[in-house]
Amino acid sequence: MFKNQEIAKDIFYVGVNDRQKHKFENMLPLPNGVSYNSYLIVDEKTALIDTVDISFGDIFIDKIQAQLKGRPLDYLIINHMEPDHSGSIRLIRKYYPDMVIVGNNKTLGMVEGYYGVADNTLEIKDGEVLSLGTHKLQFHITPMVHWPETMMTYDINHKVLFSGDAFGCFGTLDGTVIDAEMNIEKYWDEMIRYYANIVGKYGNPVQKALKKLTPLDFELICSTHGPVWKKYISEVVDMYDQMSRYHGEDGVVIVYGSMYGNTELMAETVAQGLAESGVKNIIIHNVSKSDSSVIIRDIFKYKGLIVGSPTYCNELYPEVESLLRKVEIRGVKNRVFGCFGSYTWASGAVKRLTTFVETMKWQTAELKVDEKQGLKTVNYDACLELGREVAVLMKNHVDEAPHCV
Repeated sequence: MFKNQEIAKDIFYVGVNDRQKHKFENMLPLPNGVSYNSYLIVDEKTALIDTVDISFGDIFIDKIQAQLKGRPLDYLIINHMEPDHSGSIRLIRKYYPDMVIVGNNKTLGMVEGYYGVADNTLEIKDGEVLSLGTHKLQFHITPMVHWPETMMTYDINHKVLFSGDAFGCFGTLDGTVIDAEMNIEKYWDEMIRYYANIVGKYGNPVQKALKKLTPLDFELICSTHGPVWKKYISEVVDMYDQMSRYHGEDGVVIVYGSMYGNTELMAETVAQGLAESGVKNIIIHNVSKSDSSVIIRDIFKYKGLIVGSPTYCNELYPEVESLLRKVEIRGVKNRVFGCFGSYTWASGAVKRLTTFVETMKWQTAELKVDEKQGLKTVNYDACLELGREVAVLMKNHVDEAPHCV
């Protein structure tokens, strides 16, 4: 029944859209859904590259069978073992028992660990080539982008890079899969959100992978999430380069928690100080309202971060504490930081924010505003000055990480 889209000669898209799942990995909201991308090469030999979430296994099998038209499936190539891409392995093996599972040493160990499948496998090493006929597939191991087993598969003759999760983004594919055939505006911020929340910790491995890919001449990037990149390849690779170097655009994210509006008023005042100093990109997030994945996306996107928190049980406001822990886990680098806080009877938030920035080793504003109870004139002026100070630091800030691609 299915008519699969041919994205290059004898390469067919057999992925699926998930418009039902509320949260990716049970954490990250999916307002635009997500795609699970899989690709089928039909040559002298046939090869499937990655699978899909098992909840779509029946549709997936139908799409494969519609394309193979009774032919056997010779190989299953696994670039990444996360269950949203490997979840259908056992199901496919039932339909194609002679299929050879292709992966590196770490991949094949995970196939057995997750699915109990250990037979009829082919272990490949970095740089090896598997011939399907005119399609010659070369394997490039890219560890920690973003699991230890991750690799990419390059079709040498047809100049197609199957990149696993790299260069992926949230959002379903609506009617077509190639970027040049769709309005791709919704995918840019979703690529940053995807990278920041999932790949973000692994900037150095991403830089190594980009350096490794530099000699390859590819005209398509086939990721496991989001569009097939053709028209916008240079933009996509550049985005990954920028994000993996933790390069921030000019702009400041203000994140605050507030129970009764006092810390919120301080945030508004800091923003005014930034604007008076010429900062145009000012993004303000209330941690009790904005989803943390969106806040983290913006922290990756912009160079400056100012955090405000009331003191809560002698500690940070819990939602602020939670967010900062997520930022710390991701090891974000090269940011300019400022902080402010408020308290009723005992100060604690600003001290905790100071400890946080010392851990992150970011450049930080000397001025730290700490208000007892309601905002008063002296600290109103100090909040304006904090915004101005961060604006100056941001304008003079130089990234530490080199450009590698």
